[in-house]
Amino acid sequence: MAEAPPQLWFEDFAPGQSFPGATSACTAEDFLAFARITGDAHPIHYDAAYAAGTRFGRPLAHGLLVAGYSALGATPLSRRLEESMVAMLEVAFRFRRPVFAGDVLTSHFEVAETRRDPGKDSGVVRFHVRLTNAKGETVMEGSHAYLIRARGAA
Repeated sequence: MAEAPPQLWFEDFAPGQSFPGATSACTAEDFLAFARITGDAHPIHYDAAYAAGTRFGRPLAHGLLVAGYSALGATPLSRRLEESMVAMLEVAFRFRRPVFAGDVLTSHFEVAETRRDPGKDSGVVRFHVRLTNAKGETVMEGSHAYLIRARGAA
């Protein structure tokens, strides 16, 4: 296994910092797998004939599947938090555009807020998260909040 990159701690984050995300292609197979895992088998997600009669004209991704493409764990930043990440605390999403099989999505992370209570060995880092398609259009945006250990914390 490759050596871990330099680790980041709570003190290393400041509002306005941007971190590269990951790029993923959405597939019809992903839609089917998500339906199997969750039980959400609405035909808008996999039945081309049904979807053709909707405003979308073709099957579209489940909203929670789209949100999954924003997972911090799939990004290079994740490797830099292996020693400091305590927990994911909160997620919130707004869906802006439909996502279809064949779309390529890229996640973007920007530090929106850092907060540490006096005497605590960790603090909250809140990211503004966006997913864009290959055209650069925002398909989803929202926030993730994580509890991150401070440097030197046990």
